[in-house]
Amino acid sequence: MRRFLLQISVYSLVLLLCFSCTAYRLNDVKKVLGTQQTVENLYFSSREDYVYKCRMDIYKNPVSGILIIKKLNEHTHRVVLTSDFGNKLIDFEISEGSFKLNYVLPDLDKKIVINFLKNDFQELLKRQYPVSETFENENSKIYLSKTGKKAYYLFFSKENGFLKQMVYTKNNREKIDFTFDAKKHIFADSLNLQHKDFKITIKLNQITETE
Repeated sequence: MRRFLLQISVYSLVLLLCFSCTAYRLNDVKKVLGTQQTVENLYFSSREDYVYKCRMDIYKNPVSGILIIKKLNEHTHRVVLTSDFGNKLIDFEISEGSFKLNYVLPDLDKKIVINFLKNDFQELLKRQYPVSETFENENSKIYLSKTGKKAYYLFFSKENGFLKQMVYTKNNREKIDFTFDAKKHIFADSLNLQHKDFKITIKLNQITETE
C-alpha cells in the first residue's frame, strides 16, 4: 500500500508539471437552437441505495470493493466504499460545495487520494447544469454547460433520452470522461470514469437496482 501511494504521488507530480491534457472540441456536430434552460443528471436522484461493484485502477494499481451511494437530502450524498469482505475503506458525505470525511482506512488517509475521490464524486453527483449552447449529431443531443473555467458536455441519447456520456473540461482541456449505460433515467446500470491527465479509472457495475 505504501509503495502504491508513493507511486501516485510521483506520477501526479510529473503529470502536473507536464501539460498532457489536450484541448477538447466537438467533432461532426451541428449547432441547434434550443429553449431548454437546464438539463439534469438524474442517475443518483432517488432516495434508494445505489449499490455497485467497484473497481478503481490508479496507475495500474487495482482497488476493488462494494460502493454504496445514498442521497441524504436534496444536495448531499453519502458514499461508502467497503472491501469485498465488508470492511469499510472510506465513508464520506459530499455535495457540490462541501465534503465531510466520516472514516478512512489509515493506509488510504493521504491527501492526494482523498482529493481525487472528493473531486471525482463532486463531478459525478452534480445534478443540474445551466445550458449555454445546444448541439446534435446523428445519435445524441449535446448540451454545453459553462461555469467559470469549467465546462460540461452532456450527451443525451436521441433514442431514449438518457444521459449516456458527460465530458468535464477545465480551461478548455478535457479532464474526465464519464460514460453511462442505463435502462432507467434514475439508475445507471454501469458507469466508467476515466481521467484524461492521470492514469486513473473508476468502473461501477450494478448489484442492486433502485425502483
